Amino acid sequence: MNNENAPLLGHTSGHVSHGKPTHISSFRALVLSSKFNVTCIFIPIALFFSYSGASATWVFTLNFIAIMPLAKLLGFATEELALMSGSTVGALLNATFGNVVELILGVIALKDGLIRVVQASVMGSILSNILLVLGFSFLLGGVSRIDQQFSMTAAQTSSSLLALTTLSLLVPAAFSATADTAEEAEIGILNLSHGTALVLLVVYGLSLLFQLKTHRALYDAGDEDDDDEEPQTTIGFSVFSLVVIAGLVAIHADFLVGAIEGVVESWEVNETFVGVILLPIIGNAAEHVSSVTFAMKNKMNLSINIAVSSSLQIGLFVTPVLVIAGWIFGQPMSLFFEDFETVVLFSSVLIVNYLIQDGRSNWLEGTLLLASYTIIAMAFWFHPATTISG
Repeated sequence: MNNENAPLLGHTSGHVSHGKPTHISSFRALVLSSKFNVTCIFIPIALFFSYSGASATWVFTLNFIAIMPLAKLLGFATEELALMSGSTVGALLNATFGNVVELILGVIALKDGLIRVVQASVMGSILSNILLVLGFSFLLGGVSRIDQQFSMTAAQTSSSLLALTTLSLLVPAAFSATADTAEEAEIGILNLSHGTALVLLVVYGLSLLFQLKTHRALYDAGDEDDDDEEPQTTIGFSVFSLVVIAGLVAIHADFLVGAIEGVVESWEVNETFVGVILLPIIGNAAEHVSSVTFAMKNKMNLSINIAVSSSLQIGLFVTPVLVIAGWIFGQPMSLFFEDFETVVLFSSVLIVNYLIQDGRSNWLEGTLLLASYTIIAMAFWFHPATTISG
């Protein structure tokens, strides 16, 4: 039968496992999963330079390179778990391990009173996932195919949750614009943010129930290549790999963040651009590589789940938790972002919702998303915003 989403350049079969995997065979499969793994040599090099007090440029560059093979390995471990437990669980695990790093760094920054740093990082993470990651996934996955299909109902549900995330930022902006005094606006927005954060956490919990329990079939269906593949690793080894690799990513990400100030000064780069555009690309490298890899294998449900689930987790879980953490620490962390950033997010979610609501994707749609991200990146580069250091 002729399928529209079949590869135009021929079908490449997935890896097939012969016999029950052991811990030794699992380790061998992980090491040999990609020729790119040879760049893991940069991991100890980056750690050595970071702990030895090297210049910010060296620390930033080496840790940036070291995160790349780790992201690839994290994608392999995620795919193995997805084969054993379904694409939905695999995607959620991938997004969670990636975002735990951001949550920890966000809490640390909040304790130091760096509220704008946290807000910029949150905004940049959402934008990079729904525009950059989805864009490359649609482009590279569809370049050799007429189109690719995924669950329309699941995509529409994700669109609705993205819209709710945007609403949670638009309402505080409108509140600020219509308040009589600045003091009244500040107090009201803070109280509104605390209440909204609790609502968003409840919604996120219900969305997990929807994905993992009541409507799981909608998210697991449609990845036709899965039937030909068997896991190469044990479930225990895959989980252990995820924990260890995510821990290494967290260490390298921490050094990256610490080197930002020195890089901004030496490279004379716009600090807002670094916080909103560059840092999220590096911090979410694991999700980026995984989502694009699965799209190229025509596993679009898993690919979209990783990219969109990561954005939803940032908007519905990480951001509310950071607001509540600020409440606990006595820091005025709120859902009121800069007007410019709020408009950018609204426009981005709007175009993404238009493109994924039909349950199909192609390379041109990927190009549109990448073009949108490029325009936004240039806007943050030239925008005369205040620094985000404090």
